[in-house]
Amino acid sequence: MSQKQISLPAKLINGGIAGIVGVTCVFPIDLAKTRLQNQRQGQQVYKSMVDCLVKTVRSDGYFGMYRGAAVNLALVTPEKAIKLAANDLFRHHLSQDGAGLTVFREMLAGCGAGMCQVVVTTPMEMLKIQLQDAGRLAAQQQKPVMMSPTKLVATNAVLTRSFNSVASAPRPVSATQIAKELLQTQGIRGLYRGLGATLMRDVPFSIVYFPLFANLNRLGRAGPEGAVPFYWAFFSGCAAGSTAAVAVNPCDVVKTRLQSLNKGSSEETYNGVVDCVSKILRKEGPSAFLKGAGCRALVIAPLFGIAQVMYSAGVGEFLLDNTPLNRLSP
Repeated sequence: MSQKQISLPAKLINGGIAGIVGVTCVFPIDLAKTRLQNQRQGQQVYKSMVDCLVKTVRSDGYFGMYRGAAVNLALVTPEKAIKLAANDLFRHHLSQDGAGLTVFREMLAGCGAGMCQVVVTTPMEMLKIQLQDAGRLAAQQQKPVMMSPTKLVATNAVLTRSFNSVASAPRPVSATQIAKELLQTQGIRGLYRGLGATLMRDVPFSIVYFPLFANLNRLGRAGPEGAVPFYWAFFSGCAAGSTAAVAVNPCDVVKTRLQSLNKGSSEETYNGVVDCVSKILRKEGPSAFLKGAGCRALVIAPLFGIAQVMYSAGVGEFLLDNTPLNRLSP
């Protein structure tokens, strides 16, 4: 990479296309991951990923599995473009001496890419989580809560008043409405709620993912200058992605909880990362930090496998060389 000039516009195009194709393929699993992570003990609506997807299709139809996909597809283009292109750019500059990158320098490049992407990732995740979790909250409202006789007696007055009013179902909202309300009430800070937790997740993820992918991908190269088969790039992306995803899953749980604006009945609210971690440990135990880990691995593995194949396909270079877009290339 150090011996040839890289085209940043081409890398950005490749990253955007990679993100769109990858997210379209795996979004339903990502929706199940978000809903499973937001469940609390004693308020489980879904038993597993499959149970979540089946119940979602029954209640909202097939397209219910793609709730929140529009904002993700709109923002995943710059997000993946920044992540993948920034890693290549940092690797290029860190290898100017012509020698191969050490693992430490590969980790530095990944760290830089992770820090760059949160500019887009944080608001994207903030809006996506509200839309994805709406179905879980609606299902929780419909699910009868089992209470002991003591609690029933203690809450008799509340229950009596409740029978005299009809609970209205939550109105469907769009990402635009959520963004507008956050900007009006909290300003730009509202869209960047959970920024610290997002950095805690994305920077370590990139530090693990990019060096691991590069070294696995290198094993599939026929020679020093040989091309890597697409299936090997897919395998390398899947293996590196799933490993990094499971490694940072506790940070993803914290981020998801902090960015959830609407809470179900009796669900905790959190005042920052430390408060969130301590409350989860105290009330749900260490195993809560692994909630959705399987779903997350199933999301990230094919997502980055597909993304790396599309990214290395060279669509951006082809478009810049054969269309009027070539004026974008330096």
